[in-house]
Amino acid sequence: MAAPSYVPVDPTEDPRDYESPPRRPDSWWATRPGEVIGAPQPRGTLLGNQGPDLGYALKLVHLFADKVHVAEGESVHDAEAGAVAVATKRSSLFGRAPTVHDLTIGFTVWGFLDESPAPELVAARKALFEGAGHLHGYAQERAIADAVPEATLRKSPEQVKAEHQASWRSLLSL
Repeated sequence: MAAPSYVPVDPTEDPRDYESPPRRPDSWWATRPGEVIGAPQPRGTLLGNQGPDLGYALKLVHLFADKVHVAEGESVHDAEAGAVAVATKRSSLFGRAPTVHDLTIGFTVWGFLDESPAPELVAARKALFEGAGHLHGYAQERAIADAVPEATLRKSPEQVKAEHQASWRSLLSL
């Protein structure tokens, strides 16, 4: 290991070189409880969608602070939690961390980027999003993400925006 220049060094001492750790004779086995090897990730109610660095969406969601429009009785925090749930579902489909485009789709399909969304959409999302941003709102977040079909999530943000303006119902499974 390198040492600062002010540390005295014995001139007769041989410097150490890198050594690899000893070789393990046996092959590696998945023995820990959380490891899934040779099978797909489990699917089911409340299991969510697994992907790398999904928490990065929580850092990106603040970029939308001045763009999100909520109706009376709605919370921006609940809208952000729902959009993050949709964004992480979308990014996990592609096997990558969330990007700003995933969040754009998450906010767009639920009409939070519209200044005046359809009243039917506002009524549907009010019931679904209530409490999603709360500490115990995981069930609501899952319901929000599950209401957006995979076919919608595989589209580009531009396609989602165009289809949302034409017919928002076609993007959701309510």
